[in-house]
Amino acid sequence: MSHRKTVLITGASSGLGAAMSERMAKLGWRVFGTSRKPRPGDGDGLEWITMDVCEDASVEAGLAEVFARVDALDGLVCNAGWGIYGAVEETGLERARAQFETNFFGVLRVLRPVLARMRQRDSGRILLVGSLAGRAPIPFQAHYSASKAAIEALAFSLANEIHPFDVQVSLIEPGDINTAFNDVMDWGEPDPDSPYAERSAACERAIRESLPKSPGPEIVADAVAHALTSSRPRLRYAVGREAALVGLGKRLLTDRLSLKTIRDHFGI
Repeated sequence: MSHRKTVLITGASSGLGAAMSERMAKLGWRVFGTSRKPRPGDGDGLEWITMDVCEDASVEAGLAEVFARVDALDGLVCNAGWGIYGAVEETGLERARAQFETNFFGVLRVLRPVLARMRQRDSGRILLVGSLAGRAPIPFQAHYSASKAAIEALAFSLANEIHPFDVQVSLIEPGDINTAFNDVMDWGEPDPDSPYAERSAACERAIRESLPKSPGPEIVADAVAHALTSSRPRLRYAVGREAALVGLGKRLLTDRLSLKTIRDHFGI
């Protein structure tokens, strides 16, 4: 009897995580999907695990539940994340910390114990979901962009650290994807008297208008499926219509030209 592959996907209740979970379940994988709030029962190949990646006890309890059901995980996808909006000068440290608590430290909370088990077993795939914003930072989303740049650095550093072991790391790097990401964005409280008000509003309009015109989450699920099943997974999966342009721009443009291109793109 063949081994049924297992994967844990954080932030599986909506958006990218939901698409990833559905894809892997259709491929016959046993999928554990996390959600901050309890979900009503399992189904369609998905088993729900209640987990808040910002809380140590919640992560420990969630992982204990997973490993009570299976001996080992073949894959881990650290996908849970969100975004805040606002000028650097006007964004308080509490909001900035909250951004990193989920997008960076939330990854570490889940990653470290799962990695230890994979290393001991000498087998596994780890996928960290970053963003093209980590390489092409978005104006007025500096904290989100910085958190995703940190995920890129984490993925590449980790790949070198675990090189002797048969555990592989891939960075999943989406651009604009048509999900409800903007609906859960912390947009902050606009201040009409802010010196940034006009440009911030223009940038927000560009973001809100571009997302519904973007590809659906299925293309990210395709990348995740390849990274989990390929005999030679790539280290970086840049996904979306901006992927090639961002990569080309980083190679060919000076930093000043790159920043101007970003300003032009967001109309500021």
